[in-house]
Amino acid sequence: MTTADSAREIRITRVYDAPLARVWDAFTDDAQASQWWGPRGFTITTHRKDLRPGGTWVFTMHGPDGTDWPNFTRYLEVEPYARLVYDHGASSEDSAPMFRMTVAFRDLGDRTELALCMTLPSPEAAQQARVFIKAAGGNATWDRLAEYLEAQSSHDEIFVINRSVDAPIDTVFDMFATPEHFAAWLPPVGFTMTFRRASIVSGGEAVFAMTNGEFTMYGRLNYQIVERPHRIVYEQLFIDEHEQPGRYPGDSAWPETMINSVQLSAEGPAQTRVTIRTSIPRSAAPAEVAAFVAERGGMTTGWTGSFDKLDALLTARD
Repeated sequence: MTTADSAREIRITRVYDAPLARVWDAFTDDAQASQWWGPRGFTITTHRKDLRPGGTWVFTMHGPDGTDWPNFTRYLEVEPYARLVYDHGASSEDSAPMFRMTVAFRDLGDRTELALCMTLPSPEAAQQARVFIKAAGGNATWDRLAEYLEAQSSHDEIFVINRSVDAPIDTVFDMFATPEHFAAWLPPVGFTMTFRRASIVSGGEAVFAMTNGEFTMYGRLNYQIVERPHRIVYEQLFIDEHEQPGRYPGDSAWPETMINSVQLSAEGPAQTRVTIRTSIPRSAAPAEVAAFVAERGGMTTGWTGSFDKLDALLTARD
């Protein structure tokens, strides 16, 4: 049953591969927050920050199109390494709060759970916020935090994206592990995908072709881990039509090899969180690392389009 309060709330839960103190510091220190806060392509400038009950954080968010977005936050509760509650008032101290955010930090040893609850004035405002957040890519903020934490600990550059899918975890696993399902939703918008062969099991291999009618690219997936219903890890390589090593069409600097890790977590009997983590070898050339980092925005767009197709496919199955 949906209550009046829950209808006004937007909840996000993420688990980060970093200890509690490091996640807290990344979240609360404005110098660190400036490295990851906001949707992809956005930057922020902090004008003042006073992390205490009654204190404020005043900052400007700079959009990729050059638009500046003034932001004002007033802290209501600050419990170090455990909890933050703050009102976000959008443009100025005099503005009525747009929402109240509650952030709970939970120590999982070497990992940290971050549970966020955004409470809006009404169910209608919450729905409008969901639409706005999706259109602006706002959920990528929490993916950027994962990337920042990884870079701080290992100095590795990774890509992370999450999506909550309205389907049971076993159904979502099948969307990744059954070749005909995987090929139906994975390709970028405008492309189709076919498998020459596919064995989606630990130690298995799949060879595929993707085409948009004008050009075709080929790839190989080497499956390292396939564990129902939570985890799939595979190496992705580009090849030519004769299955010889190749490069990404149109970008010779793109990494030759990527490792994709798919983590599935049940958020309820009929909802699953999908977390995609992509890394490149530490042996990658500097130009490959630079190309990978520069394209994280494009990867977000590509995966978002694929996830939209996955949603449509799952809806059609209902």
